[in-house]
Amino acid sequence: MTYNLEKQHEKGKLHAIERINALVDQGSFLEIYSGARHNCTGFGMDTKEIPYDGVITGFGTVKGRKIALYAQDFTVQGGSLGKMHGDKIAELIEKAIEARCPVVGINDSGGARIQEGVNSLAGYGNLFFQNVRASGYIPQISIIAGPCAGGAVYSPGITDFIFTVDHISYLFITGPKVVKSVMFLDVTEEELGGPAIHAQKSGVSHFRCPTEAGCYAQVKTLLDYIPHYYGEVLPSAPFTYPEAQKTGEIGNILPERGAQSYDIRRVIDCLSDDNSFFEVAEEFAVSVVTGFARIEGRTVGVIANNPAGLGGVMNCDASDKAARFVRYCDAFNIPLLSLVDIPGFIPGPEEEQKGIIRHGAKLIYAYSEATVPKVTVIIRKAYGGAYIAMCSKHLGADFVFAWPRAEIAVMGAEGAVQILYAREAKDPVQAALVREKTQEYRETIMNPKTATERGYISEVIEPAETRAKIAACFQLLADKKSTARVEKKHGNIPL
Repeated sequence: MTYNLEKQHEKGKLHAIERINALVDQGSFLEIYSGARHNCTGFGMDTKEIPYDGVITGFGTVKGRKIALYAQDFTVQGGSLGKMHGDKIAELIEKAIEARCPVVGINDSGGARIQEGVNSLAGYGNLFFQNVRASGYIPQISIIAGPCAGGAVYSPGITDFIFTVDHISYLFITGPKVVKSVMFLDVTEEELGGPAIHAQKSGVSHFRCPTEAGCYAQVKTLLDYIPHYYGEVLPSAPFTYPEAQKTGEIGNILPERGAQSYDIRRVIDCLSDDNSFFEVAEEFAVSVVTGFARIEGRTVGVIANNPAGLGGVMNCDASDKAARFVRYCDAFNIPLLSLVDIPGFIPGPEEEQKGIIRHGAKLIYAYSEATVPKVTVIIRKAYGGAYIAMCSKHLGADFVFAWPRAEIAVMGAEGAVQILYAREAKDPVQAALVREKTQEYRETIMNPKTATERGYISEVIEPAETRAKIAACFQLLADKKSTARVEKKHGNIPL
């Protein structure tokens, strides 16, 4: 097969076949349907030869584990998707479901092949249908390695993880030319749907990479962490853990004052195997951190409030980010570790109008529905509805631990006293009383004692004990079976 490599290299991009070879083990790629051709005859298509109908499909291995993959070839009819092109990818996904292996899609397409009209749309529809069939059964990973416009963005949007590459990845429903003609706005591809936009603002992209080579390396790392089909049990990976160093460090992370921030990644680092934390959606919704870590060689999904980002509050974007990650982990039986330091859901008209109630409810729903082992550690603050939403015992956490400085209450002491003693709070003469009641509330209410007495907290533990406790819990829960299911078709998550 002859490929037009130079045309891609001129754009600073690899060719489809080079991308496949960069991802799979050497010599392992098995191409299928290389002889497929379109049957469109209108608008000059009867004279056009489109090799493999613009997409290379097949199977290979990554570190010895099988994957299905496809790569659209932008040098062939702009990577546009016609009926045969879409059906090739759809059948590849169907075969991957049967073979029980992940699907990796390398997307570089101008969108629907206009000459084929509704047949092109049928190709997209068949592809989307197989994306949904595969969801939750085999992992689906999308690499955006060029422009993806119109229908080309929806298949990646259904998949589990999206990778983008600086300067070459673009996703948008309609491109800048259409935006200008319809909305009279001048906007560049980068501003409309570049990698930074989707990594930081829209949340569409989970990983943003500086180079294509770095992107494929990241994809390989992700494939190391996750089961390759529903029901696969990953073997324990070799690990190191400098116990003396980490147990000494973890007790010094919390600042003296409760209002001071710190980066929750420091706690994650102290709890997980050395250099094992692999963050997902790092740039989006920075008040919550999500990612995969290993504890004693086993993969766990981590959801952690981050005081270094917006004080750790939960807003609409953070709720969506956390809820989707919880659902992914639950779908593939990855245990969940929740690290809680949250002052609440963010107040104010902006978030209310964006639907914080609906978005926050997604997190409650995701945690409640999850049947995997769930261990929660309350690091510092756990206030109000956010305490409940971050995998409290009330949402089915198997074990809930709290550090001695944990504050579990409806709200902070100052806010509580302002409500309970509203009249006195307005009177300067009563300032001493207000301070006294604030301290009383802090000492009698805002501590883990009441929650422990009521059985909402499994144990109050020292920071240095935390890794050993959660490792023991996950080991105990390794064969967990849920018995609390209600017979039904499915629930109605507040999308």
